[in-house]
Amino acid sequence: MDALSMYRHMRVGIVHFKAFPEVEFGAGASSMVDTLKKIAEDDFFTAVEIGPSRDVRIRHQVRQLLDVSHLTVCYATQPTILGGKLNPNALDPAERRRAVSALKNCVDEAYDVGASYVRLLSGKDPGDAKREEAKKVFKDSLREVLEYAKQEGEMRFTMKIFDRAIDKCSLIGPFADAAEIARELCPEYPNFGLLADLSHFPLLGERPEDAIPLVKSFPLHFHLGNCVMRDRRHPAYGDLQPRFGIPGGEVDVVEVRDYFRLLLDHGLLNPQDPPVVSAEVRPLLSEEYSEVIIANAKRVIRQAWADL
Repeated sequence: MDALSMYRHMRVGIVHFKAFPEVEFGAGASSMVDTLKKIAEDDFFTAVEIGPSRDVRIRHQVRQLLDVSHLTVCYATQPTILGGKLNPNALDPAERRRAVSALKNCVDEAYDVGASYVRLLSGKDPGDAKREEAKKVFKDSLREVLEYAKQEGEMRFTMKIFDRAIDKCSLIGPFADAAEIARELCPEYPNFGLLADLSHFPLLGERPEDAIPLVKSFPLHFHLGNCVMRDRRHPAYGDLQPRFGIPGGEVDVVEVRDYFRLLLDHGLLNPQDPPVVSAEVRPLLSEEYSEVIIANAKRVIRQAWADL
């Protein structure tokens, strides 16, 4: 396929706080704006995913920059939930309330920066005996956040699907469980959907061709990433978002190409409602730095699409 048609089928994005990990948890206020400028200046990307900023002045600068950029903006709650060890499916009411309160604050920040989408995620999996109860609690938390967001205006939400056994050990989890959540919430909240990350299929022990059909009827966004899972001694082992093609990794051009083909075959990359498809990669090893990792991702995406 020609390069231009890629932009008819998807909004090509990058996760800002992974590409520039120094800003992941809202610190480094000046560097947040400076690094975001680098993405805004790069017309390869038509979408960007940003994390929290603790400083209202910085959020105002970010909003002004993004307003000018013509980028589709997604706001990620992962740094808040994972960084704060918060759990929206906690069985302890006080712990759950803390997580829900933090998510509501994230919604407020997302509106501050002009985001169109908010990324959500579950907390830790409590194990077989309490999993069903935790799923019920998680659905309650999602409803509370979605109801809260109604007062702010138009906003869409996607729940990111993580691994359950290797790194994040999240409640959601396998795609069948993600489909269960979406099946219950989407009729009530049509602005709710799912986010399928290419790097998480190996960590879940699932294949995209088996998992995607389980969720294809729900609104979907996608991440492109890599992982290392066969060697526990590898410095990038787990869900660390290493560069594409890292030795010992699971994802490179071929896997991204096959993912594109699968999504096209299911009508999930389409000109009518192009989803956000973001690269989630970061510098991890010696001599790796942000600009080269971003260039790596752009080359892989271009080549994968050209090979279709």
